[in-house]
Amino acid sequence: MRALAALALVFALWIAGLLAFAARVAGSTPAAEPPTADAIVALTGASSVRIEAATQLLEEGKARRLLISGVNPQARRSEVKYVARGVGRIWDCCVDLGFRAENTRGNAVETARWVEFHNYKSLIVVTADYHIPRAILELKSTMPGVELHPYPVVTDTVNARRWWAKPEDSRRLIVEYSKYLTILGREIARSVVNSFHRDAQSQQRAEQTRPEPAT
Repeated sequence: MRALAALALVFALWIAGLLAFAARVAGSTPAAEPPTADAIVALTGASSVRIEAATQLLEEGKARRLLISGVNPQARRSEVKYVARGVGRIWDCCVDLGFRAENTRGNAVETARWVEFHNYKSLIVVTADYHIPRAILELKSTMPGVELHPYPVVTDTVNARRWWAKPEDSRRLIVEYSKYLTILGREIARSVVNSFHRDAQSQQRAEQTRPEPAT
């Protein structure tokens, strides 16, 4: 009986978390105008809206450079430019394409290397509204010293405001929420372990510097 009650409680908490997650996603757009940053990263997906939005921010002078992470290795630069509706000199000089990332973790690693190479300290992150929470977690994990400014965009992949109305939207949002919980759990566990290690090292240093008792 207690086991059933515990399972019911866990399920109720999971449902409450899902509803809060959906409300957070739905309320994240339209995104506020981001502050000027060193650079912009667009995480590719099923919709081209992410790339279009990031390119527009670059053209508006919100950053000096743009990385499009997770580009299909078979895509040519001219094809990506056409999808992004990029124009003129700024696309030719200030847009980099990343071809190595195959998932969100890969996006974070690819972006971190690019940011380190250019020594950037602040970054506007452009991706789908439902993807922003997990993307920010992954990027913070790989770039803890970089200031991140989320810029979520609405895509036709998931209708976050009526996600329950269509089975496909419900499935996608539930899957994304589950992935988010997994990454959140990983980061919490990592933080606890790191804190434990720091405490152990501090205690060890304190013992090493403690004076020997007089004999």
